[in-house]
Amino acid sequence: MAAKKLREVALTEAEYQTIVELLGRTPNDVELGMIGVLWSEHCSYKTSKPFLRRLPSAGSRVLQGPGENAGVVEIGEGWAVAFKIESHNHPSAIEPYEGAATGVGGILRDVAAMGARPVAILDSLRFGPLPASRHLFEGVVSGIGGYGNCVGVPTVGGEVYFEDCYADNPLVNAMCVGVVRTDQLKRARAEGDGNLLLLVGADTGRDGIHGASFASLELDDSSEQRRPAVQVGNPFLEKCLIEALQELVDHPAVVAIQDLGAAGLTSAVAEAAARGGSGALIDVDKVPRREGGMTPYEVMLSESQERMLLVVERGRQAEVMPVLEKWDLHYAVIGEVTPDGVLTVEAGGRVAARLPIEVLTEKAPVRTLRGRAPNPTRHRLDLDSIPAEPESVKGSLLRLIGHPNLASKRAVFRRYDHQVGNATVIRPGGDAAMIRVHGTRLGIAMTTDCNSRYCELDPYLGAQIAIAEAARNIVATGARPLAISDCLNFGNPDKPEIYWQLEEVISGMANACRALDLPIVSGNVSLYNDTDGRSIFPTPVIGMVGVIDDYTRRLEAGLAADGDFVLLVGASGNDLGGSRYLEIEHGLFAGRPPEVDLLGERAAQEYMLAAAGASLLHSAHDVGEGGMLVALAEACILGERGVRCPALASMGELRTDALYFGETQGRFIISAPSRSMPELQNLARRHRVEIQLLGMVGGADLEFEGDFSVTLEEMSRLYYGAFD
Repeated sequence: MAAKKLREVALTEAEYQTIVELLGRTPNDVELGMIGVLWSEHCSYKTSKPFLRRLPSAGSRVLQGPGENAGVVEIGEGWAVAFKIESHNHPSAIEPYEGAATGVGGILRDVAAMGARPVAILDSLRFGPLPASRHLFEGVVSGIGGYGNCVGVPTVGGEVYFEDCYADNPLVNAMCVGVVRTDQLKRARAEGDGNLLLLVGADTGRDGIHGASFASLELDDSSEQRRPAVQVGNPFLEKCLIEALQELVDHPAVVAIQDLGAAGLTSAVAEAAARGGSGALIDVDKVPRREGGMTPYEVMLSESQERMLLVVERGRQAEVMPVLEKWDLHYAVIGEVTPDGVLTVEAGGRVAARLPIEVLTEKAPVRTLRGRAPNPTRHRLDLDSIPAEPESVKGSLLRLIGHPNLASKRAVFRRYDHQVGNATVIRPGGDAAMIRVHGTRLGIAMTTDCNSRYCELDPYLGAQIAIAEAARNIVATGARPLAISDCLNFGNPDKPEIYWQLEEVISGMANACRALDLPIVSGNVSLYNDTDGRSIFPTPVIGMVGVIDDYTRRLEAGLAADGDFVLLVGASGNDLGGSRYLEIEHGLFAGRPPEVDLLGERAAQEYMLAAAGASLLHSAHDVGEGGMLVALAEACILGERGVRCPALASMGELRTDALYFGETQGRFIISAPSRSMPELQNLARRHRVEIQLLGMVGGADLEFEGDFSVTLEEMSRLYYGAFD
């Protein structure tokens, strides 16, 4: 087999020989293309699958774990949350607007296919430094806003980072959260011999062909030639599709719903048939097309957007067609479910492809490579060589909060409609967003988090921190963390160091998930995020949801009332390794990230939930990047209130820079009225959590007596103006 043809479908010569052995014959071009897309790294997870099995996915609230379009967890009162996060990195590198827009469209359909109504979008974005990456940054942000705003789903949260390693390979991870009644949950299982396969939505074109294969290769000088592999979205059509599905979700004639995403019809039909233990017959001549002369190969591999596959009971298709016509959706019966376990594709009355479902799905190869840890001295840090006293604490603080990676992303999220739907009760800009469930007092908290710098320094520890940080952000709203959807972004796993990173990250995640009792119910793996041999940092983005029984008792990050006491929850240490302070003030990217005491994390989170549940707190904010002083400054800025604190010289053996800017894990900044103090202290003893009084809310300055004072105006100007 020609090397060019195999590269086109992202297969190796060894994999091709395996295909010949499984089939007992040579595949034709259509069959090779179908196998290629489903055996691609993007679809089969052939490198990561052995590691992914280590991740916990079960729990008392889990209604659907990995293997469906989205994970689903129960939240009470007959409601469930469906959610998933996925990547659209390679398409966004080539065509940033459409790459990002169709990433949003795809994740919306994943959630809608579960019978859920999408209620929120979050995004996790990584670019190279500005202004060099301005084109990618502007295109991606515009694509997310353009699609989400038009389809009418609020974009309520996310993160944006700028690092050199993402300069030519941006990361665009999109997460969707939806709500569904537990008795209306749908699965994508093609069952029932003779039941019909109904293709609904956009007509099929040539856009997106080999998109899954493209996402399974490194970016290089030839990547621009793959621009046709980037799909083109139509959010208005997506809106109609979502509304039609909401009307059909509990219709007895609708057996299953499956999104058409990566690998198009091939993936949708094969995976739905595999879940149902069935086969399928497709006539590609019946597939509505928007371009003439399309071959069976192109029809089966097209990744045209805004399409859904419905499995409808034979003889009852007329019952669903009025709903589709009401929403002006094109539809066509393109085939049927068969009992033979084979996917047969016909064109012009002849068989164009005939493949066992298990060859397309279960028989996809699994790779085991050899990993190698990098040189342990490459990021060595000698703290003794760094002055323990900042030249100016105030100056350091202002430089940190004005840095694009720490400053407010208001300039980004103000371009998204985060209020459409009238359900957003915590808007972007704090620790986590929150959506209320209409007709109830239930609130769903949601966040995306990852410090990829930590993961580059120590992938095992960095992965644990990513999960702990996400959980703290949920807890800071007063909600209890429930479950995770992960998007694991890595470089080329054929490099031993990258393969080692992948294994270490997943091991760290598994450990943290078990310690914090958080199942991973859905997710995505994006490998080959390399450009001309340069790898990104390992970036395991954690999408997390939580629930609060009464959203009116939620907490926000900004200080809420003058006269409140401000406290630090959790112990501090000399944790400067990998910190933003070292980077911004000393030009260093070095050291070991802060250790994570997972039992201590859980204790601190339970303390916070108990305090919030007893209405003892007025605000709460996680201490993350930048350390205690940056978190305190953010609480001041967001609440538009100052804080007066006594000198902190009495805080143990801490270096001054670590005291203010160290990134010790498991900490929160909270504010509370004086009447709450006795009970907060009792709770701290009960949960074995340290708390320390920092100061009192009031005035227009953040002041540590005898050390420094900085005005709210100074801080706000830098915090909100970093992108000006």
